[in-house]
Amino acid sequence: MKATQKPPTDVEVTPADLLRMAALYLRRHGWTQGDYYTVVFDALTPRACVSGAIGMAAYGKAIDLPFLADLPERGDYRAAVWTLVDFLFLDSSTDLFGWNDRPSRTAADVINALNAAADRWDRLYNQGGER
Repeated sequence: MKATQKPPTDVEVTPADLLRMAALYLRRHGWTQGDYYTVVFDALTPRACVSGAIGMAAYGKAIDLPFLADLPERGDYRAAVWTLVDFLFLDSSTDLFGWNDRPSRTAADVINALNAAADRWDRLYNQGGER
């Protein structure tokens, strides 16, 4: 594609895509607990919790309350979050924030869960590699 060409805009982003992007974001920029983001000197790529990383993948920037953001990507963000919640079998007594902030939780746990949830979504919703 030439630099002057417009990129395609009809590409479907799946929950699995966003979960994998969130895992990659955490590997590259770091993971945190207790808040969506740990902003240091107005960083464009702050460390993020699991929900914040999905937000970075969906919105392309840090959003104060990603689940409530009044932006077109909100549906994609929510679908990815619910895919992860469903994979982790979380219920009302254990929310995603509580899961992320558990003292024994590690960045590797979070990254592995994001990738595993994405793989599960692909197995459930992709047939023969097609969506």
